[in-house]
Amino acid sequence: MLVKQKKSILSELYVLEIFKGLCITMKNMLFAKKVTIQYPEERRKYSERFRGQHYIKATNGVENCTACMLCPTVCPAECIHIEAGERPDKEKYPVKFEIDALRCCFCGMCEEACPKDAIKLSNIYEMSMTRREVWDKDFLLEQRGNK
Repeated sequence: MLVKQKKSILSELYVLEIFKGLCITMKNMLFAKKVTIQYPEERRKYSERFRGQHYIKATNGVENCTACMLCPTVCPAECIHIEAGERPDKEKYPVKFEIDALRCCFCGMCEEACPKDAIKLSNIYEMSMTRREVWDKDFLLEQRGNK
């Protein structure tokens, strides 16, 4: 036979448990380490391995890309589109080089596949946009100085 214990009014209303929870909350609010970053003034430190906005490397004003089509081939998101053209001093070059920013998953496979080390991912993480953007060749060449 089970005997029922009488509960006090405090335990019946969970007053003690509510007070314990409030003490834990106040302790964390007042004495815990602050983790909030004041964004425009403070910038978060990311790892050197962080993969942000793309850019195309250029030497002597000419992009290193030879339009070999390896980066659009390995891209899992299929966000890179290249149209190749011919130049007298070089076999091929990209007439049109576009990256759809909203489709890109920033995996870095395009960077790894490039034999000429032409496409790179910088540490720029501020890429908010108000409309759908496709980064063209001119934009990607301008970004090389902002890494």
